[in-house]
Amino acid sequence: MRLATRPNGTPDGELVVVSADRTRCLPVVGLPNLLAAIEAWSHAELVLRNTAARVEAGEGELLDYARLKAPLPRSWQWLDGSAFPTHGDLMQVAFGSEPTDPARPLMYQGVSDRFYGARDAIPFASEADGIDFEGEFGVIVDAVPMGVTPEQAAGHIRLLVQINDWSLRAIAPIEMKTGFGWIQAKPPCSVAPFALTTDELGDDWRNGRICWDLTVDWNGERFGRVSGEPMAFSFPELIAHAARTRDLVAGTIVGSGTVSNPDYATAGSACISERRAIEMIAKGAPETAFMSFGDTIRMAGIRADGSEPFGVIEQRITQK
Repeated sequence: MRLATRPNGTPDGELVVVSADRTRCLPVVGLPNLLAAIEAWSHAELVLRNTAARVEAGEGELLDYARLKAPLPRSWQWLDGSAFPTHGDLMQVAFGSEPTDPARPLMYQGVSDRFYGARDAIPFASEADGIDFEGEFGVIVDAVPMGVTPEQAAGHIRLLVQINDWSLRAIAPIEMKTGFGWIQAKPPCSVAPFALTTDELGDDWRNGRICWDLTVDWNGERFGRVSGEPMAFSFPELIAHAARTRDLVAGTIVGSGTVSNPDYATAGSACISERRAIEMIAKGAPETAFMSFGDTIRMAGIRADGSEPFGVIEQRITQK
């Protein structure tokens, strides 16, 4: 299934099921929004699949793609991992940080009271803050009990999403040194229009990983095409890590962290800071500047046939 949220004057929007060709949609009777569906998934899934069958049979209305909100415009919790070792290694160079324990996933809790839609203009206060994009994949879970194993956690993954985790790189090192985590350096994320059930990926959902490429284009120029497969920790492992000492409420989103590949010389990168770290290693100093007001970013998860099942994030940054 492919789910989306369109505006209806409420903070959480209206849940719709989208046809496979992404031309039509149908509102879901009895489920006002996606958060409500996730919170009652055992009942909601049957309603959603029945609605999907109807839209595939020709019911529904034309989908206004440009108006779609993030699939979850807000949620209870956003937990972002850092599951790609290449990115972690390069960030240690960029920030001059100490190596981390390779057996323990990195994770932080970010802004979850809003997620930008894929076509929203993104406001920032200052170019001097080091505006950066971070392309990644994520999962949405139902209620996860404390202490689950990775095998048990896999059964709580309900939907898959594609994310741009915005970062302010000039602020990040300052906040990291406090030991209290990020506040100013991590504004709200952007999310691609469609949330997918795992069966939409077929064999490309394997070992708890989204095994698609993610393309990133900055100001119309290809910046990277990186594979989501080489995660050191799977999504079930990230969920189990987060739930070690607490329950995870239904609607929690767990991110993979910036998608990054060992062959970055040919694959490119999914964030500017990683590119700058590569330049530091090769040339002694970074050459690529961070984003400027008016810049655009395009991100899309790509299936082998070239299709973009999550839809596309296409945004311009603006001055607040």
